[in-house]
Amino acid sequence: MEKITNLKKLKLSPKVNPLIESSTPIKTKNGLVATKMGNDLLDPETGEQHTHALIHTIKTIDDANFVKVFAEGVKKAFELNRTEMRVFQKVLEIYEKEKMTGGYADSITLCWFDDGLNGEKIGMSDRTFQNGLKGL
Repeated sequence: MEKITNLKKLKLSPKVNPLIESSTPIKTKNGLVATKMGNDLLDPETGEQHTHALIHTIKTIDDANFVKVFAEGVKKAFELNRTEMRVFQKVLEIYEKEKMTGGYADSITLCWFDDGLNGEKIGMSDRTFQNGLKGL
């Protein structure tokens, strides 16, 4: 059942538009939402400045969720297919487990045997894995 908000205890005012007049972040269940009015958009043809409202969300996520969100961004940026994406996620998981020096792993070792990567079953054949790795 969804929790009902008590409007009497709500810290926001119905007389103030938080998108325009507030720069204080609003706490949500999983993070913060901040708003800002900006006038830094410039029309290159006329030189006219345009005002715009910005809504910035900051969410608190765990490491596993970060890897998923990061991998999804890489998938879209490089137009990876499903197999390439699955291989990338597994390689990224192995990378995250490696010893870091200065915030980066020097190298990673990928061993394919018994239909698994580094001893862990990943649910794909040798050929599928090789095709995904080749696509990366």
